[in-house]
Amino acid sequence: MLEATQSYTPHPDRYNNMTYNRSGNSGLKLPAVSLGMWHNFGDINTFDDMKQLCFAAFDNGITHFDLANNYGPEPSSAEKNAGRILHEYFSHHRDELIISTKAGYEMWAGPYGDWGSRKYLLSSLDQSLQRLNLDYVDIFYHHRPDPETPLEETMGALAQAVTSGKALYVGLSNYDGERLDQANKILTELRVPFVINQNSYNIFNRTVENNGLKETSKRLGRGLITFSPLAQGLLSNRYLNGIPADSRVAHDGRFLNAQQVQAMHEKIVKLNALAEQRGQSLAEMALAWLLHDDAVTSVLIGASRPQQILDNIAALKNTKFSADELRAIDQISL
Repeated sequence: MLEATQSYTPHPDRYNNMTYNRSGNSGLKLPAVSLGMWHNFGDINTFDDMKQLCFAAFDNGITHFDLANNYGPEPSSAEKNAGRILHEYFSHHRDELIISTKAGYEMWAGPYGDWGSRKYLLSSLDQSLQRLNLDYVDIFYHHRPDPETPLEETMGALAQAVTSGKALYVGLSNYDGERLDQANKILTELRVPFVINQNSYNIFNRTVENNGLKETSKRLGRGLITFSPLAQGLLSNRYLNGIPADSRVAHDGRFLNAQQVQAMHEKIVKLNALAEQRGQSLAEMALAWLLHDDAVTSVLIGASRPQQILDNIAALKNTKFSADELRAIDQISL
């Protein structure tokens, strides 16, 4: 095993070109672009590729790495790999990093895998900390609402995560506006530092606009971090000319399949033409579209190559849109 941090020296100018936004009305700042480890950090990936992605991210001001207990494949392997990277290369930079994780689902057999129970959340957090080689995480999320567990129990478990010193802040993931409002009232009464919501949001997926989540987050002063900002690659040049043989669609249709790509192809081409008029790639425009909204704290990108991280960060060069451009995006996508 390599000695901690000896073989990696971060770029000295890493903070010069990144934008940092406060998460709602809290004191926590997140980079406008965060690195999600949902894909490409499981045991099917090579360790050297993983560490190079982390180096490229941190060298360019991405201080937030986002995980969950069930990220892989196999479930838990992303946290194990991230924990090794953090221990071997980032131990001297822990206070410069925001590490977040979630209590997901399908982690173990039996009746105690309900993703909202106190037993499940706190057991999950303890296991995550072991895999990550950390004493605490900066943000601990409830991954998604559990209709079988009282909301008071779930929020009480998040409160205990903070009071135990195992999490600094808490977040909610995949909630809607009504459920968020209810959870926020409980967390406020318990004096829990609830700072952020994590939900899918992109030009094609406007669910948070329609279910009250975005409006409620802003009204309550809570941040919003968006996953799948490129709609699993639809909002990039990846599928402009069909489905590449080496694409995720060609090998893994769980989250995006060939029929979806074909159905959206005309819209992708039109959006790409608009992006070119702005002097951006489609991916840059898609990320910029999210970040032009002051309700959005950060966008969670995934990457399989360091260059993809650099390409996505380029979106920060222009996050301004005219009313005509916004109208055109809506007309095409909706």
